[in-house]
Amino acid sequence: MDSSRARPQRSRALALGVALAVAALILAACGSSSAGAGGGSSPAAQNSPAEITATKDASVAALVPPAIGQKGTITVAADASYAPNEFFAADGTTVIGMDADLAHALAETMGLTANVVNASFDTIIPGLASGKYDLGMSSFTDTKAREKQVDFVTYFSAGTSFFIKSGTDVKVNTLADLCGLTVGVEKGTTQLADATAQNTKCTAEGKPGVNVQAFPDQNSANLALSSGRVQVGMADSPVADYQVAQSNGQFQLVGQTYGTAPYGIAIPKNSGMDQAVLAGMKALIANGVYKQILTHWGVESGAIDNPVINGAVS
Repeated sequence: MDSSRARPQRSRALALGVALAVAALILAACGSSSAGAGGGSSPAAQNSPAEITATKDASVAALVPPAIGQKGTITVAADASYAPNEFFAADGTTVIGMDADLAHALAETMGLTANVVNASFDTIIPGLASGKYDLGMSSFTDTKAREKQVDFVTYFSAGTSFFIKSGTDVKVNTLADLCGLTVGVEKGTTQLADATAQNTKCTAEGKPGVNVQAFPDQNSANLALSSGRVQVGMADSPVADYQVAQSNGQFQLVGQTYGTAPYGIAIPKNSGMDQAVLAGMKALIANGVYKQILTHWGVESGAIDNPVINGAVS
């Protein structure tokens, strides 16, 4: 998410089925930023996994630490409130989305099976440090601050976007326009850090501050916007795009996307998994599985072609 899921901004979950009706209202997003998520399949097609499989790559599997290879399964944490990156399927239990599909494909490439589990965004990095999770794939923006706690393998590019309730006269173009407004963000995200920093700037300039409201997940932040408790929502750009598209006209994008930065797969330090994850991502990019998954979720505009270990830009 940490600030913005990921992003300076993580993309985290909309429950579908009955929850999809709620999703249309609540939308979903989670902390990280990105270039817009244009193109791809329609939102209706984005309510189920891509069902694109990968095959074991012996050269990648050879890089997996023996203890994990013998276990055969990796536990991957995601905050399932950040559609289309990670959210719940109609059963309200299964985590689906871009990150979930990539996690399964990555594990298959390493000769493993992924168990993708839901976790609150701000608990994932501590969970990696404690050994509870093997990887975190939840729209984390790779930042230098986060790199002090975990390692990252970059896999996507995103930024932060603003959105408002349609029909209101709220005008936001950049962060500077948040002075005097009430803003809803998810806890632990870059958006929370950015809005909080902007509050300090506003007051230092003698302007009204930003009333920053932090919510436990993106769905709660979206509900606060739809109910009028906050005036502006902030989320990673692919998530904001998806939420607006799913809102049946209830929300609209405003202003300029900012803070484009890489998403990273979070890996416990000294786990030995960084080289295997890097090689696995490169294999998925080379064989086309990566692009197929992103296209299914309509976020292919954030694709990258050169993943690296710890590629934070700020």
